[in-house]
Amino acid sequence: MAKVPKRRSALDKKLDASKRYTIDEAAALVKECATAKFDETVELAVRLGVNPKHADQMVRGALVLPHGTGQKVRVLVFAKGDKEREATAAGADFVGSDELVAKVADGTFLDFERVIATPDMMGQVGRLGKVLGPRGLMPNPKVGTVTFDIANAVREAKGGKIEYRTEKAGVVQARIGKASFGAAEIRENAKALVVALLRARPSTAKGTYLRSITLSSTMGPGVRVDPNAFIEKTED
Repeated sequence: MAKVPKRRSALDKKLDASKRYTIDEAAALVKECATAKFDETVELAVRLGVNPKHADQMVRGALVLPHGTGQKVRVLVFAKGDKEREATAAGADFVGSDELVAKVADGTFLDFERVIATPDMMGQVGRLGKVLGPRGLMPNPKVGTVTFDIANAVREAKGGKIEYRTEKAGVVQARIGKASFGAAEIRENAKALVVALLRARPSTAKGTYLRSITLSSTMGPGVRVDPNAFIEKTED
């Protein structure tokens, strides 16, 4: 059995493994346990009562978090003409059309965290599926990254917009802030994500929808959140 580092062992002792905390308690604990020398990322993992192998139970979407993610996002935009100029004016880090597609195609240029494209560019961008797809960067109209409203899409990406989708076992995991955030900011960002997931519930999903919720930081232990208490918070 692998030996648990002393630091992690000490952090684990701060938690009651048998308890499911309120979101307020969990946010405070995550901040207390984020003792690394860097500003740890805070993530929320939600296991949903869906089977993502069925297309009609795939939960996917995007939202702008109330307090952003605390991360500086580098945005790449595939556009041409006036839309290219709009993207640049809105603050996109990399903007272009055919030449930029070719640059990304060989897999050597991936210095960005979000990709947006105008619909007329998707014929060329579609060929980048093998490069962008595995990294979760492929533009998709369902989450607003294929659009002619380029300026707004860039501002949202820079302002803390996140994308979410169910992975294996029906788990949605998303970055919702930094350990330097206040507990209230973490709570409100978490609440916003859960509300979005509740609204995106597939009509074919049966039984308990919010199976489990865990809040954690990069180096800290996962804090289990009581889904029922969480739902009550979303109704405030």
